[in-house]
Amino acid sequence: MLVKRQFYINGKWVDPVRPQDFDVIDPSTEEPCAVISLGDRADTDAAVAAAKAALPGWSATPPSERLAYVQKILDIYLARADDMARAMSLEMGAPIDMAREQQVGAGAWHIRNFITAFKDFEFIRPLGPHAPNDRIALEPVGVVGLITPWNWPMNQVTLKAIPAMLAGCTMVLKPSEVAPLSSLLFAEFVDQAGVPAGVFNLVNGDGAGVGTQLSTHPDVEMISFTGSARAGAAISRAAADTFKRVCLELGGKGANLVFADADENAIRRGVLHVMNNSGQSCNAPTRMLVERPIYDRAVEIARDVAEGVKVASAHEPGKHMGPVVSEAQYSKIQGLIEKGIAEGARLVTGGLGRPEGLNRGYYVRPTVFADVIPGMTIEREEIFGPVLSMMPFDTEEEAVRIANDTIYGLTNYVQSQDGARRNRLARHLKSGMVEMNGQPRGAGAPFGGVKASGRAREGGHWGIEEFLDVKAISGWAAE
Repeated sequence: MLVKRQFYINGKWVDPVRPQDFDVIDPSTEEPCAVISLGDRADTDAAVAAAKAALPGWSATPPSERLAYVQKILDIYLARADDMARAMSLEMGAPIDMAREQQVGAGAWHIRNFITAFKDFEFIRPLGPHAPNDRIALEPVGVVGLITPWNWPMNQVTLKAIPAMLAGCTMVLKPSEVAPLSSLLFAEFVDQAGVPAGVFNLVNGDGAGVGTQLSTHPDVEMISFTGSARAGAAISRAAADTFKRVCLELGGKGANLVFADADENAIRRGVLHVMNNSGQSCNAPTRMLVERPIYDRAVEIARDVAEGVKVASAHEPGKHMGPVVSEAQYSKIQGLIEKGIAEGARLVTGGLGRPEGLNRGYYVRPTVFADVIPGMTIEREEIFGPVLSMMPFDTEEEAVRIANDTIYGLTNYVQSQDGARRNRLARHLKSGMVEMNGQPRGAGAPFGGVKASGRAREGGHWGIEEFLDVKAISGWAAE
């Protein structure tokens, strides 16, 4: 079993002030795979103090030098990609091939995109030709607290730590205590890259402990959080007394609008997207709204696709679905599947219990419900598991109404060959992102939502600007 009790503070690996052992569980086996320590207030205070002391020097470091450090981090990240994949597979159950391709790949993708965006980033900009002596300066917010989740560990760490570094901020990272091993490895990369002491600090802990300590700390100017809407609301309240900037990327309940003229792979694509990462993605298209003329056929296709998804250990090679992250997550998903059955949704495939042949590990059956009625629990709540809810619609207006009738607003999806319809729907759907016909968003596009999905914009230029304050200056001398 791995022993990882130390924190990374002020450029050194240090023991916790007061050890509080916490077992990291391998979700494929339900056995402990590592032990960490949860931080105490003294650990958080030490990390924040290190970040505060490093801030003047780091914020004054030329942008080109900050960029060079990030490039070194990327080089090390790529060189140790297999170590990172194994860490994520072990801690949160991503199948090892998926971890190598998608989980590790997401982090590398974001770092590369930030490097590209930063090369032409302007920290001092003219206001406009009408005010030739005015400038807009973008300046680092200061010390930032980064609180990241377990479902896409490096996706979220790189979306926060890298732009914060480039912006000139110093930081304290609190990764999920459920899946901390990948973040500890990332701290090794930062250290190996020679990033100055105090710029990046890591303290393990839970939300009630280190998370709250960061959210209320008077020397932390900003909290960037990814997780549940409930936790995001609690962080916002905790941060209010110290007037922090709060950047939230929260949950989702994406609608996938499939019209009768959709391409032949639309249903298959939608089902597999829901099942990817065992359904543990906030942007999963978990509500599939299908135009009535093709609805019955769509349900048949969805059943066949879901039944073709193999479920197996995260440690086995191959293209299959692994376990969900924890016993708590497993129990939550089982409860919601049970609720769907009780409320009258038609169980097409999957359902309660583990897949056949798997008696240990947090494995969930790929599940499809049909004839789901708006307002049912499984249509309203974010399940965060491999569960798809299907429902028919008759008109475009009805589809939009159902899609928008949710507290969330992260990603919606449209499948249609009618370009005018796609453009119209892209504007009418209430979400931070709309993806159509299986085309992913381009490099540097912002990731974020509206309503209870939070209003963060992570990635590219927008992601860097999240960590910068805007200063308006008049009377600027011509150079």
